[in-house]
Amino acid sequence: MSEPAAKRPYIGGQAVLEGVMMRAPHSFAVVVRRRDGSLLVRERAVTEERSGLGKLPFFRGIASLVESLKLGSEALRFSATQMEKDLDEEERAAAKAEKSKAKAGSVMNVLRAFGMTLFTLATAADGEAVASDAGKKKGPMGFMLIVAVVFLIALPQIAAAGLNSGLGLGLEVQSPAFQVVTGAFKLSIVVGYLLLIRRVADIRRVFQYHGAEHKTISTYEAEEDLVVANAKKKTTLHPRCGTTFLVMVALVSILVFTAVGSFLPRIQTGNGVLDNVIFFLEKLPFLPAIAGFTFELQRIFARYCTTGPLRALLWPGFLVQKITTIEPDDQQLEVALASLRVTLFRESGVTGAGSDDVAFATYEDIAHAEHLRSAA
Repeated sequence: MSEPAAKRPYIGGQAVLEGVMMRAPHSFAVVVRRRDGSLLVRERAVTEERSGLGKLPFFRGIASLVESLKLGSEALRFSATQMEKDLDEEERAAAKAEKSKAKAGSVMNVLRAFGMTLFTLATAADGEAVASDAGKKKGPMGFMLIVAVVFLIALPQIAAAGLNSGLGLGLEVQSPAFQVVTGAFKLSIVVGYLLLIRRVADIRRVFQYHGAEHKTISTYEAEEDLVVANAKKKTTLHPRCGTTFLVMVALVSILVFTAVGSFLPRIQTGNGVLDNVIFFLEKLPFLPAIAGFTFELQRIFARYCTTGPLRALLWPGFLVQKITTIEPDDQQLEVALASLRVTLFRESGVTGAGSDDVAFATYEDIAHAEHLRSAA
C-alpha cells in the first residue's frame, strides 16, 4: 500500500545534460544515460542544515533558492563530465577549442554565468531545501548570483529608461508605469533567452529531460507506480517548476518595486541616469523579499490552484514552460524514473549507491537492484 500523502517526502528535481537530478529532504541522485545506452548513477545523502529563521515561511524560500542553485550546478557539472567522456578524440579536441575561445573573452564568461543561473532555475522543480555537503566552492555561486542580479534587475531598468527617454514618455523612475515597463523587459529577457537556447540541439534534449522530470514527479505525486506507462500519461507542465518561479518573480517585482517607490523619498536629482542608479541601489535590499514571497506564493498556487477557475493563475507560468519542456521519449522517461527511484531508495532509510558512481546496463537493472536491497 502507498504511504499517506502527508508522510511522503517532498521531491524536487532538475534536468541536466542527458539526465535528470532528483532530490528529497535527505537524498540526492543524478542519473545520466551514456552513449552506449547504460545508466550512470551518482547518489549520496544530503543533510538538512535549517535552523532558526531558515525553517520559517518566507525565509525558507531564500534558502531553497540558494540550495537549488548549488545542487543544480553540481548536477550539471557531473552530467557535462560524462558527456565529455563519451566524445571521441576529434569531438573532444573541438570542444576544448571552443572552451578556450570562450575563456578568451570576459564578456563571454559573464554571459555564461548568467545563462547557467537562468538555465539552472528554469529547468528545476522546487523541493525542500537541502544542504550540499560536497564542500563546493562558494565563489562561483556568488558570481553567478551577482551576474543574474545585473541581468535581471539592472538590464531591464536600463532598457526601460532608454525607452522612456527615447519615446519621451516622461515617466518617473519610481512610478507604477515605469515598473510595468521594467517588468515587461524582465520577461522579454527571460523568454528571449529561453527561446534562443531552445534552438540548440543539446538544449532541446535537456528540455525533453525537463519534461520527463515533470512527468515523473507528477506520477509520484499521484501515488502511481514509477513505470514508463504511467509517466507517459502525465503532462510536461508542473506548477512548482523553476520556469514558473522566474515568471512569477518578474510579476511580483512589479508590485514590490511599485510599493517601494511609493513609500521611499522621491528621487529628483534632475539627472535621469543618476535617478535610475539611485533607485536600482534602493531596490537591491528587497530582492531576498521578492524571492521569499514568490516561493511561498508559488507553493500556495501549486496546492490550491491546480483545478477550477483559479488554475488561470498558473497559465502565465505554463505558457513559458511550453518553451522549457518538450515531450520526452521512453528512454528519457526511464532516466527520470531511475533518478527518482534511487532518491527514494535512500530516503526510505536504506543506503544506496553511496558516493561512488555506479553504472547499470538498463533501467530494469536499477529496479532489480532496488528490490534486492529492500529485501536485504
